[in-house]
Amino acid sequence: MTSSEFQTYIFAYLPQSAQAVPAGKLTMIESGTEVQASQFGYGKRYLQRQDAYAIDPASLALQSAQDGTVQLYEPANGLTMFGAVRDAMPDAWGRRVIENKLKAQPNSLNESQYLEQAGSNRLGALDFRKTQTDNAQAGLLPDVQDLSYLVEAADKIETGEYVPEHLRQIFDAGPSMGGARPKAVITKNGMEYIAKFTAKDDAFNVPQIERATLELARLCGLDVPATEYLWLANNKPVMLIARFDRKPGLNNEQYRTHTVSGLTMLGLHESESANSSYVALADVISSSGAKGFVQQDRKELFARMVFNILVSNDDDHLRNHAFVWDDINKGWRLSPLYDVLPKPQVATERYLHLSVGKQGRLATLDNALSMAGQFGLMDKEAARITNDIAMKTREWRTFFESEMQVPTAECDKVKSAFRRPADIGLDFVEKRLK
Repeated sequence: MTSSEFQTYIFAYLPQSAQAVPAGKLTMIESGTEVQASQFGYGKRYLQRQDAYAIDPASLALQSAQDGTVQLYEPANGLTMFGAVRDAMPDAWGRRVIENKLKAQPNSLNESQYLEQAGSNRLGALDFRKTQTDNAQAGLLPDVQDLSYLVEAADKIETGEYVPEHLRQIFDAGPSMGGARPKAVITKNGMEYIAKFTAKDDAFNVPQIERATLELARLCGLDVPATEYLWLANNKPVMLIARFDRKPGLNNEQYRTHTVSGLTMLGLHESESANSSYVALADVISSSGAKGFVQQDRKELFARMVFNILVSNDDDHLRNHAFVWDDINKGWRLSPLYDVLPKPQVATERYLHLSVGKQGRLATLDNALSMAGQFGLMDKEAARITNDIAMKTREWRTFFESEMQVPTAECDKVKSAFRRPADIGLDFVEKRLK
């Protein structure tokens, strides 16, 4: 199979600015639908900027290219693509949207085609343009009032029907957003939100349960974006979650924040995610975290791990952890929490996707405490955090029904996901508290 070369310019939206500037040139070598190799070179003007940031923290650190020459870099650790580029590309759902738009078969396009077709409203603050003088692709985001049309379009994409002309707003609604579930990016009162829909094979009301679980996490003290639950006129539920990579700017503009996944921070391939750990993410915070926030973020990460154990959220892979660039403190902050969904199951011994502690991926509270020091926590403090979250999640049903208005029938469908703290090591936690 013959190889082809694809070239594009990476643009970066600067902090506190609604304008993007050229950051450098990306080259990818493709063979069929596979990327064989990548190269990137920073532009000299970009490197001279005081507000420049590293496009890819694992592969393209700015300090390695600031001698005035144009150096070409390849992805770290033998990867064929830069992690930050992959983060800005469509994931499973976004690819289905693009394929529907182009009337293409599933997974039949080159990576460069998915990259180009994703539009300018990507995750984070990167954009991709053919020349250094190109403008961002046109395309207004739909408003919250358009949700019924977006849901109808998403249903057609899921069932393999082509989206008709009057529903084609979904093609501008952020096909580069990650994950496999149906979703779209919308605006509401000048702010951007990700609207998450039902899928045809859902066993319960996923938008409602996910929203309630995120609000339970907020009750536990975790950092959660604003959420909202809507029931549309066509009897379709939708969850809204505010984008943490967008901030309100001047004149109703949106400022973008450079954002990368935990996978990119660690310089790993998707296939390596299950071999990684929460401790590895804590180490990244220790080495690359924003000044003054390292311990706050390590503590937050530990608390999220405990929460995931107690609600059986085993979809905690490295793409469901993100980091945002803090331009003021010149370091990376752990992003707010997202994509947390309880998984009903009957197994008494359960595991998370990432390694928890000395007993690997085993989802127990004593395993979570076993490596608390790696998160910068003394044993007693880690036990207190764990106990506080356990006491709040133990009352999940009361919170879901009374505060979140989740019907009893929906609670029944997910009740097996929520662990009894006493069954998974609460006694060990209580001993540490004494």
